[in-house]
Amino acid sequence: MKVAIIGLANSGKTTIFNALTGLNVETTIYPTITAEPHIGVVKVPDGRIERLSGIYNPKKTTYATVEYIDYIGLTKGDIEQNKKVFDLIKDADAIVHVIRGFKDETIVHPLGQPDPKRDAETVELEMIFGDLELIDKRLERMEQGIKRGKKPDEAEKKLLLKCKENLENEIPLRDLEFSEEEQKAMRHLQFMSIKPEVIVLNIAEADITSEETGKITAQLSENFKSDQVAVLSLCGKIEMEIAQLTSEEAAIFLDDLGIPEPALNRLIRVSYDLLGLISFLTAGEDEVRAWTIKRGLNAQKAAGKIHSDIERGFIRAELVSYEDFIACGGMAGAREKGLLRLEGKNYEVKDGDIINFRFNV
Repeated sequence: MKVAIIGLANSGKTTIFNALTGLNVETTIYPTITAEPHIGVVKVPDGRIERLSGIYNPKKTTYATVEYIDYIGLTKGDIEQNKKVFDLIKDADAIVHVIRGFKDETIVHPLGQPDPKRDAETVELEMIFGDLELIDKRLERMEQGIKRGKKPDEAEKKLLLKCKENLENEIPLRDLEFSEEEQKAMRHLQFMSIKPEVIVLNIAEADITSEETGKITAQLSENFKSDQVAVLSLCGKIEMEIAQLTSEEAAIFLDDLGIPEPALNRLIRVSYDLLGLISFLTAGEDEVRAWTIKRGLNAQKAAGKIHSDIERGFIRAELVSYEDFIACGGMAGAREKGLLRLEGKNYEVKDGDIINFRFNV
């Protein structure tokens, strides 16, 4: 899973990227218009993997991962500048949209003073304008093709006009309904406003539990009401400090703040959930591992995530839920209680299923 971190300049994108990845990319107090993209791979926090590793003591432990990309900030009204950002992150699966909620006179805000509602709408509009430009160029090429005698793809043209009409009314594409055929037809177009989005309000340490933070996040949730958008708040500066600590030091620091876990854990899980992803698990002395699949995938297709030969030669899936495994004290106990079972190729894999695939090739 690839997630792009976007936002206006000096919203704290790179700070949050550093917190997520544990890297130490330089942050600036002035807007940056040229830079190299930053890419980092992050483990998806999963207590089940930790518990299973403690039981099996495997040679290797592998978590599900998310790849995050950080690049320069978006600029209001500058389509050419913003195109640099969109070209880099257009193949991302989802977006983390960072909005500045903290006040700091030493850090320049490109629009004067922080205004979360205005800033959020500004970035949303830039994505909509970027999609409109893409559509206009596509339709222009179709017209040029017609003049040369080339027959246009009427289905694609109809789809583009549907998207254009809504975008011109400032409706992001993620808010529209598309048929399966339309989704397939538009996949290669790589629109920005169709991507699932996590809106992150980046606040000051003093505002972590303030009423004002609650009001702003509620307002953003209301303004961006969609099952493809999630809103949360965090303090990027604090999260970056936590990321630099050992696990023991971080636990003490979080306890002092009265926070059960780093907010970034929630951000990673929300990113994962928005894309409809789940993890099934494999466990043994060689390796304990989380495998990422789309929710609703059947057992045979899930087997293909491990190896195509397992999918091709699939016989049965022997599985138990993580909760039953723990409650029964392991595989032997689950087998005795009849909770370790065999399922066929059409079984819908559930989050946390511990699976051993039987196959023959």
